[in-house]
Amino acid sequence: MTQLGIGIVGGGYMGKAHAVAMSAVGAVFETKLRPRLEMVCATSEASAEKYRTAYGFARATTDWRTLVNDPLVEAIIIASPQATHREIAEAAFKLGKPVLCEKPMGASLEDSRAMVDAADAAGAINMVAFNYIRTPASQYARQLIADGVIGDITWFRGEHTEDFLADPTEPATWRTSGVANGTMGDLAPHMLNAALALVGPIDSVIAEVETVHTKRPGGTVTNDDHAQMMCRFTNGVMGSMYFSRIATGRKMGYAYEITGTKGAIKFDQEDQNALWLYRMDAPEAQRGFTKILTGPSHPDYLPFCQGPGHGTGYQDQIIIEAKDFLEAVASGQNKWPTFRDGMAVNQIVAAAHASSDAKSWVTVTDI
Repeated sequence: MTQLGIGIVGGGYMGKAHAVAMSAVGAVFETKLRPRLEMVCATSEASAEKYRTAYGFARATTDWRTLVNDPLVEAIIIASPQATHREIAEAAFKLGKPVLCEKPMGASLEDSRAMVDAADAAGAINMVAFNYIRTPASQYARQLIADGVIGDITWFRGEHTEDFLADPTEPATWRTSGVANGTMGDLAPHMLNAALALVGPIDSVIAEVETVHTKRPGGTVTNDDHAQMMCRFTNGVMGSMYFSRIATGRKMGYAYEITGTKGAIKFDQEDQNALWLYRMDAPEAQRGFTKILTGPSHPDYLPFCQGPGHGTGYQDQIIIEAKDFLEAVASGQNKWPTFRDGMAVNQIVAAAHASSDAKSWVTVTDI
């Protein structure tokens, strides 16, 4: 076993998730590389020390440059606000250090393109953190599609819906300010990534992006609450998607339906350990969606539990992600999704905004 010094920029919600994942991944997957929590960076000395103690890092800092340049920090996880992503990634790549960056990459499409260029120029390992697509159920859905179980795909419907801002009396926060923090910047990238993974590249979109609650206690809302989008995939498949942070009653509405010529698939993240499969080759009296409970025979499930139906959780998705990142570093070969895959998502988001403004179809490659 070889140790790998990990530095995490940002110790909050996702910083903690990545720290926990890096602490557990070696035992869960018996990885060749074993992470060592070397340094965490936060905005104040008090919070940096708090995260160091709570998560088990050797050291803490308030300056991301100190973390990036430290020789004992051999791989970097960016879990700080989007506006900081580009500068940190570029600095890390100049040193040839591998980078795992939270989605969405950067605060704009321009940022993500520059990050891809920096990664390519350095030849460094790079990965963007789309965790939901890594559930055993969604990985199995990809496998079923690749194996032709549901035939040729004819239609895709996806959503990422939550209700954390459904109450119009909820105060204005950083989430209600700036395009990158709106629903199209925050929630939509996860489902767009799923659409690309399950069906393929998207050729064109027509979208409506809307702010429903323009004012909240404490300030004016400057980004979007929800959006709807129709799309045409490059392979000709027709699709539609909806994204919302005001979807009353929805807590983790990352869901999709895929229709094919031989069957169909349904999935909902609120029941993340189940996949629903319809097969046309079943006897007429038995036709209907069958609930498949994930278990040891599904991708990345067995290392967590030997019992079918016992299930995996949110943190386990991050551990799977950590395993993929470590395997990429160990092999010297990038694993999906790379920064280029993250940029493709950002390009679709930009196309959706352009479509909403123009009230017309937009070709994604024109953006």
